[in-house]
Amino acid sequence: MTKRDTLFLLPPGFFDNDRREYCQECAEIWGVLAYYPAIKEGVDIIYQSIEKPRADLVAMLGDKNQNCPTLVLASGSPHYDGCGIMTKSGHHFINNARDMGRYWAARYGTATPR
Repeated sequence: MTKRDTLFLLPPGFFDNDRREYCQECAEIWGVLAYYPAIKEGVDIIYQSIEKPRADLVAMLGDKNQNCPTLVLASGSPHYDGCGIMTKSGHHFINNARDMGRYWAARYGTATPR
């Protein structure tokens, strides 16, 4: 069985700044997953707390890489130029919605973000 990529997101409604909020980039990623369900089938989604440290991300990428959304590529996942792939602690990852969109366009043949 092939290991899947891991997508770290903030939950759709969290409490911060004395109100309920959502992350705009995480919402953008949910929109892409709704447009292209094949992508969602290829990732494990893990929600992280708005509070830091975000233990799951820190365990993989260290305390300086706690951004959500972050896509951690599975061993053996393809790499493409122009997708913002970074490396930390032996893990390849993408830490913003637009680069994830470019990566998924290259990998799955979806539309490219504007």
